[in-house]
Amino acid sequence: MSGAVKQDYVRPIDFRNGRVDMSHGSGGRAMAQLIDELFLAAFDNDWLRPLNDQACFAVPAGRMVLATDSHVVSPLFFPGGDIGCLAVHGTVNDVAMAGARPLYLSATFILEEGFPLADLKRIVESMAAASREARVPIVTGDTKVVEKGKGDGVFITTTGVGVVPEGVEVSGDRARPGDRVLVSGTLGDHGVAIMSFRENLEFETTIRSDTAALHGLVAAMVEAVPEVRCLRDPTRGGLAATLNEFARASGVGFRIREKDLPVKPAVHAACEFLGLDPLNVANEGKLVAICAPEDASRLLVAMREHPLGRDAAIIGEALEDPHRFVQMETALGGARMVDWLSAEQLPRIC
Repeated sequence: MSGAVKQDYVRPIDFRNGRVDMSHGSGGRAMAQLIDELFLAAFDNDWLRPLNDQACFAVPAGRMVLATDSHVVSPLFFPGGDIGCLAVHGTVNDVAMAGARPLYLSATFILEEGFPLADLKRIVESMAAASREARVPIVTGDTKVVEKGKGDGVFITTTGVGVVPEGVEVSGDRARPGDRVLVSGTLGDHGVAIMSFRENLEFETTIRSDTAALHGLVAAMVEAVPEVRCLRDPTRGGLAATLNEFARASGVGFRIREKDLPVKPAVHAACEFLGLDPLNVANEGKLVAICAPEDASRLLVAMREHPLGRDAAIIGEALEDPHRFVQMETALGGARMVDWLSAEQLPRIC
């Protein structure tokens, strides 16, 4: 973490009752102490421990992948996760969607003056646990503090690097007519969990975020079908945005079937109550895959054998369509367009 010089301090930080103040971003003793007693203690590893302004690491053979993502979710803590684990999972997944193995992360914290140190500690420890579980260490980072009223508690930006194995070519412009569309599980869980919690809505069962690191699932998929064409985690804008992105990049259309879409009954009910479409709602632990028709069954089996792909389904196919439309066959036998959102449906969900 930039700016720290490891040393001994007379009095440890009061993480139970203390709050972030401007000195924690000043580059002086208070900032060094925060980095030592919180960030280094939680993220400790061989690359971070020297406390340089950068990390130096060896890279295996293959093509490098770089991804960065900023996280501004509100509320910071929600059923199934928090901004900390989300910041790890989001960037790990962005790297993995290239068919890559994520290797390292960096993390930048923008803290608001007055933010409770107890909450910051909880967030950092959640990030550390997610990083360890994913086996993708946080090796460098930075901390800044803004004046009270000029932030919203904490914003986190993570950047990840990874390596794509030889022979793997995954990109959003590779879909072809006849290709099959697969999703790894139920749709809309994250966005509905955030919105329900934010609005204090009670349903028969608690809807939990699906936030998870997907690189293990991707590795199993690539091992089974190295020729998988496209991968994307359908975050903001949901499945609808992802398919429209693929259609635009690949020059094809898509047809999906409503009856094949995996949506939990509680999520479906919440969407109806809130006036939302599950196709537009964000996910943080699901992916969309496009593959050749002859590979679809094999890819589906590989996905369902992984814990994060148990509810995987084939939901449609790519079409030859110069207009690049995404369409859905409804459960009643009709059809409708699946378009981009024209405005922000659920602000501050990731």
